[in-house]
Amino acid sequence: MQITDNDQLKQLVTGDKKVIQDLYIKGFPKIRSFVLNNKGNEADAEDVFQKALVQLIARYRTKEFVIESTLEGYFYTVCKNLWRRELNKQKRIVTNDAIIERAKEAEDMTMATLEQEKWELFQEKLEQLSDNCKQLLQLFFQKIPYKDIVDKLGYNSDNVVRQRIFNCKSQLTKLIKKDSRYNQIKEL
Repeated sequence: MQITDNDQLKQLVTGDKKVIQDLYIKGFPKIRSFVLNNKGNEADAEDVFQKALVQLIARYRTKEFVIESTLEGYFYTVCKNLWRRELNKQKRIVTNDAIIERAKEAEDMTMATLEQEKWELFQEKLEQLSDNCKQLLQLFFQKIPYKDIVDKLGYNSDNVVRQRIFNCKSQLTKLIKKDSRYNQIKEL
């Protein structure tokens, strides 16, 4: 009998060592590669992996959810978001030999979980847009120049692309704000 990714998630939360080992064997090399390619080292990759495990388990225990992709893919996204958050946090840290203040670990985990929930809401609503809007916004978020978008998608001018992107972003914003989770996340 084939075990589903959501069943694996439940087993992970209950501490099933086989699921953790499988996730480590299949997922860690990709996570390590991502961290190493983005200003990190092996220890950073291990930390991100562990934090993501703890975050995923804690979040599921707080409020059960269903993953729409594979467990491995979902976990990879959690790790990427955690590492990006860590890089952004490092940019803001000013080192002073006398005083170094850093966020508490519990606060950090809460913020990472909240950011993951925001990301998931964003991704879910992005999927509800037309294929054209999804494609336009993905190119826009990748910072592809308008001129290249015009060439790639066959629009008449930069202005048409700008207007279309504006309309797609407006649709996405409306979808997000209509969702009840938006107000819950916004209040935190």
